[in-house]
Amino acid sequence: MLPGRDDMVLIPAGNFLMGSNKTGDTGKEKEYGFIEPMFLNEHPLHTVDLPDFLIDRYEVTNAEYKAFVQQTGRSEPPAWIQNGYNAREDKLKSFNIETLRWAATQYFKLDMDTRKMSREAILAELQKIQQKRDKLPVFNVTWKDADDFCRWIGRRLPTEAEWEKAARGPQGLEFPWGNNWDPKMTNSGADAEDEDEVTVQGGTYSGDKSFYGVYDLAGNVSEWVSDWYKPYPGSDYHSPDFGEKHKVMRGSDAGIGHYSLSHFFRGAARSHADPAVPNSGGFRCASDPK
Repeated sequence: MLPGRDDMVLIPAGNFLMGSNKTGDTGKEKEYGFIEPMFLNEHPLHTVDLPDFLIDRYEVTNAEYKAFVQQTGRSEPPAWIQNGYNAREDKLKSFNIETLRWAATQYFKLDMDTRKMSREAILAELQKIQQKRDKLPVFNVTWKDADDFCRWIGRRLPTEAEWEKAARGPQGLEFPWGNNWDPKMTNSGADAEDEDEVTVQGGTYSGDKSFYGVYDLAGNVSEWVSDWYKPYPGSDYHSPDFGEKHKVMRGSDAGIGHYSLSHFFRGAARSHADPAVPNSGGFRCASDPK
């Protein structure tokens, strides 16, 4: 078992309300360029009965996923190549000073005047950046990447229903913390100082904590779940994307750009994506109690 991967939350068996009966806002749909009408894929509000299950308290981190990459030979997320997280320490130490300064500025976005820094000082700062990124949630992975990671550690992706119950609690809250939207409660992007580094370590936003004690279900990164994107039982909404084409993603991410639009951060909100494409999504794992 990976270090830190034993931190799971038990969600007790029982019924909960899933979905919603909300109606759309055509003004916002046009303003924000919604591909689908708001809310309709959440219809109808319905009762779901689940057995107890375990779910990760936090999203899977870069460091945890790096162990998976190193031990299985899985391809690295494209984001790691873009931001330098995939750079090995021995490789960085082999660079001449000019190349090191260039890498520090262009890849690592080091906000210092490297022209006045020694080789040792630059390497020390890059190590700090890498150590910080170790603790950030992994993203830019495919659905299969996420599914395979969870299986690799003896777990699985949560179902869509499990994810929603963990997020909304027994009262069916709009957001993990309650029914009123506040972009400061979660990593919505409202506080981002660097557009290239908008994710934060799990649990940083203490407000984004569900009734059951699960963190970051509203924001930080969106998350793959196990289900194909299909209509709920009794729904009269039809989407060309329904079927075994797209996998469901839950939660919003800090880079979405619409942090003032609460729709994306709601516990009932559903999004979907091509499972073969590494998008902005991350994930967490679930399992059945032994």
